[in-house]
Amino acid sequence: MDAISDISDQSAAAYVEGLQAGGRYTFTGVEIRARMLRSDTAIEAALRRLKKRGRIATPRRGFYVIVPPEYRQAGCPPASWFIDGLMGFLGRPYYVGLLSAAAIHGAAHQQPMVFQVMTDVATRDAEAGRVRIEFHVKSTLETSPVAKVQTETGYMRVSTPEATALDLVRFARAAGGLSSVATVLEELAESLDPGELATLSHSFRTPEVQRLGYLLDLLGVSRLADPLAEALHVRRHRPVPLGPGGESEESVDGRWRVILNERVEVNV
Repeated sequence: MDAISDISDQSAAAYVEGLQAGGRYTFTGVEIRARMLRSDTAIEAALRRLKKRGRIATPRRGFYVIVPPEYRQAGCPPASWFIDGLMGFLGRPYYVGLLSAAAIHGAAHQQPMVFQVMTDVATRDAEAGRVRIEFHVKSTLETSPVAKVQTETGYMRVSTPEATALDLVRFARAAGGLSSVATVLEELAESLDPGELATLSHSFRTPEVQRLGYLLDLLGVSRLADPLAEALHVRRHRPVPLGPGGESEESVDGRWRVILNERVEVNV
């Protein structure tokens, strides 16, 4: 290793150590170039060596995550440590949703294998070490209620329990299918406010509200299903299939006007 490369390595390592000492775990290529008086080639080489040693991870080109010792084997700290910074780097609005949000709200029966994030445009999934971030597009992202949840390094935006429940039905495939959704809803139900759920349902498509109502009735959660049925009563709605696939049946749930073309089984 020549002298210039050695100096660059020391400078890059010192920069990373300084950020971590201050409680910060992310930085960008632009930031480190502004602090190090080295050529771009030397800086890139130094960063590659730090990555090879497991000191940093790169879920996106130009965005770096500092890896503390306890996460060296995993290759990256949890996505919750850096998702807010990553989305700021990408310049996109977001919130943590679906199974990831449900787990944060206490419905952790089925721990998601990926970290699920909602945003407003198609975004390529991100991966670093064992961490995988899966993006889903929602055109009405800005109208979905979110909460700021404290993380180890700051905070992140997470859909409220009510928005999570409705999103799970809307994006059922991403959640593992309706049986998986029902299983999660059984645990999530304790965190749901009946009034807020009914009010929020007006921001979602009518078929999604019908399907959620049916699932809540199936789970026997009348305190949530009844207000939802009242909110649905003022909206015109026609029979809709419960699921996109499955064998069609003649039976239709009278309350929710849901065509029962798919069997839902709750896993305990």
